[in-house]
Amino acid sequence: MPKFVFVTGGVVSSLGKGIAAASMGALLESRGLTVTIIKMDPYLNVDPGTMSPFQHGEVFVTEDGAETDLDLGHYERFTDSRTRRHNNFTTGQIYDSVLRKERRGEYLGKTVQVIPHITNEIQAFIHRGARTDQDDAPDVAIVEVGGTVGDIESLPFLEAIRQLSLKAGRNNSCFVHLTLVPYIPSAGELKTKPTQHSVQKLREIGISPNLLFCRADRAIPEDERDKISLFSNVPAEAVISVADVDSIYRIPRMLMEQGVDDQICDCLKLDAKQPDIAVWDDLIERLEHPQREIRVAMVGKYVDLTESYKSLSEALIHAGLHTRSKVKIDYIDSETIERDGPEGLSQFDAVLVPGGFGKRGVEGKIRAIEFARKQRIPYLGICLGMQLAVVEFARNVAGLAKANSTEFDPQSPNPVIALITEWVDADGSRQNRSEESDMGGTMRLGAQRCAIRAGTKAAQTYGPEVYERHRHRYEVNNRLKDKIVQAGLVVSSETPHESLVEMIELPESVHPWFVAVQFHPEFTSTPRHGHPLFKSYIEAAVARKESRK
Repeated sequence: MPKFVFVTGGVVSSLGKGIAAASMGALLESRGLTVTIIKMDPYLNVDPGTMSPFQHGEVFVTEDGAETDLDLGHYERFTDSRTRRHNNFTTGQIYDSVLRKERRGEYLGKTVQVIPHITNEIQAFIHRGARTDQDDAPDVAIVEVGGTVGDIESLPFLEAIRQLSLKAGRNNSCFVHLTLVPYIPSAGELKTKPTQHSVQKLREIGISPNLLFCRADRAIPEDERDKISLFSNVPAEAVISVADVDSIYRIPRMLMEQGVDDQICDCLKLDAKQPDIAVWDDLIERLEHPQREIRVAMVGKYVDLTESYKSLSEALIHAGLHTRSKVKIDYIDSETIERDGPEGLSQFDAVLVPGGFGKRGVEGKIRAIEFARKQRIPYLGICLGMQLAVVEFARNVAGLAKANSTEFDPQSPNPVIALITEWVDADGSRQNRSEESDMGGTMRLGAQRCAIRAGTKAAQTYGPEVYERHRHRYEVNNRLKDKIVQAGLVVSSETPHESLVEMIELPESVHPWFVAVQFHPEFTSTPRHGHPLFKSYIEAAVARKESRK
């Protein structure tokens, strides 16, 4: 059975429990241990797939096709562990599972209650995520509890991990509590009272933290840490100062220098080697000493909440690290391009249109793509960014009047993007659209392996095949694909059976770097290895910058 590290939070949300959990995972891996990380979310939605990005931020997609919390992206970026659908679950999934069991009569006529039935189910889900009964079970399972201590929604999860720690036995569980130590400018001092109350609330539940991670905008002085130790009943060396930093990739070293990995290994009685975090030190050295600065225009619709593009912005940063470039991302609302025009994009070294859903701002994105194509600015389109690149090319190069996606114009005479069920029949008649409810079942999710056409920029980047994750409903219309290809658009990768378009590009004779993909390569980018597509994109941006000097 793996040993458990439970991560809880107090005072306020968004303090960085996910980064803390991922950083601890990185440190434990650096000591030769295998790790998996699990996120428990207290909301009633089954998953975040239908939630607005303004509500939830990015939806991260696992290799096996689950729509999950964005913290799973942090887990994969910081560790070698690949998450699955079992690494993230919600209150909605727990109650759904319990109610289905009750309907099947599995509780033998008993009254179904929060304790023990809901808490037992949470523990079962934790064991499933930790692969407890499998041969490949990790040495340590880090379990992050969403929300904050004191929330009604989180209480069943906290009770479940309390029970699980008792069942696991001595030296098999470690509790890490992340809390806020605010600085009050008018008083000129850090205040420890919120942390004291948060720990007190946690102890009322029956959980005593082994380590306290204290978030602040500055390093916490020793006397304040001693005070927190005294009132929280936590050893002084276990009160960890987690100050604001300019890069999340500094956190592993910050924690190691305060002995976090030593204390976890001691708490869990783990036999581990000495840590080796040279890879993280190398990343910081690259971060601190870039050779150039690159400006990328990300033209989207959720620019007021950049967490919606978290994996994408991190992938660009990773590519910058591996090309010795500081990547500055300007988030541009596509509606401003609809209003003011795309000419302002000429000041950037590259243009990127990310994924998204809904009609708002679409025409602005299409104008941005057209400008990047005509002005020979390096362009990367992802998911919707690829679909709109096809629409733009169909309209302005292939001569397909009013070409569009049926997502935005169901009556388009040239639906170059559509649901498979909406494709035009060979005789030219439109197939009848199925019931609207069927659209919810057409999402293509998870990783798929596809061959790449030789001699293309995609082949230069990936090699002979690509294996990436998807999250979309609409596809390039195979009935109109040949007309677009005949006009000069290169389809560099397709799915092996349905021949659905995976990658498109323009020949180098037409454009120096114009590539768009239906999948989401940002989900597999890591700071340690980068990602070949993003590295190629940033290298193209560097070339443009150099040519303009």
